[in-house]
Amino acid sequence: MSAPREECWVITDAAAGNQRQALALAERLGLPVRPLVIAPRGPWAWLAPRLVLGAELAVPPDERARLAPPWPRVAVGCGRAAALFTRALRMWSGGLCRTVQILDPRVDPKHWDLIVAPRHDGLAGPNVLTPAGSLNPIDDEWLADARDAWPRLADLPEPRVGVLLGGPRHGIPLDEAWTRAFIGGLRAVHERDGGSLLVLASRRTPPSLAAALRTAFSATPGVHWRGEADGPNPYPGVLAWADRLVVTPDSVNMLSEACAVGCPVHTFAPAPLPDKLARFHQALRDGGLLHDLRADAPTRQPPLRETERIAATVRRRLGLR
Repeated sequence: MSAPREECWVITDAAAGNQRQALALAERLGLPVRPLVIAPRGPWAWLAPRLVLGAELAVPPDERARLAPPWPRVAVGCGRAAALFTRALRMWSGGLCRTVQILDPRVDPKHWDLIVAPRHDGLAGPNVLTPAGSLNPIDDEWLADARDAWPRLADLPEPRVGVLLGGPRHGIPLDEAWTRAFIGGLRAVHERDGGSLLVLASRRTPPSLAAALRTAFSATPGVHWRGEADGPNPYPGVLAWADRLVVTPDSVNMLSEACAVGCPVHTFAPAPLPDKLARFHQALRDGGLLHDLRADAPTRQPPLRETERIAATVRRRLGLR
């Protein structure tokens, strides 16, 4: 069998959060990166990554050439669908391709060289790395580039408060009652501190929630972005210019990225959270990284940046330069 190609395949489904985590790690491994967005067909899609028998048939016929030799030196996957292919690649390549899977694959970690799973998942093992939150690309250089790309946000009144909206999930409805209370909290903070609000929806944000905030704060200086109709997504600029960030409680990815900035991060979670998410929130609070919506907080706080540390461990464990 020929030597592996000196590159890193990044395998994900179409979920932006999975792509972001996998690319953030892969781009720090010192190899050329080849992104592959592949969705397995049934029945593998339903049983991934448990069912690996015949996994080559899980790839649609017109895409099979994308998962063929020469194999890469490393493959990084994120998400359950990708875990099927990273597990299979290790077998197909006879171990020449080293595999790193991000997020708990829900099967024995022995099927991969390394697993990167957030600490609140509770996964443990000799090949398991456990960051506090999700991986992301945010560091000082990333923030400086974002400030350069979005200079007009600097003209908004200070403090600039970025408001990052996720969406409902099991145990976190973000319903009408939550929305009213959230708006009330934001209004109280703005009346106390002044400044501007930079409100960003995501693909999971209910239109009713985004619309309610736009209506409630239509006279407040700032930005309201709900989708492509509002122009390019200013998310990088909002993180880079924010003096404070308010994040809905549902998203580990958004909270992790907010905490990587270094400004105070607030959330509004009046009801008990699902167990794993509650453990994550508590770890951030214990570290002084997450605060209640109306709480006073220091003007700066230590940024939560673990991607380079995890990447350095991956490089060392896989023998990469």
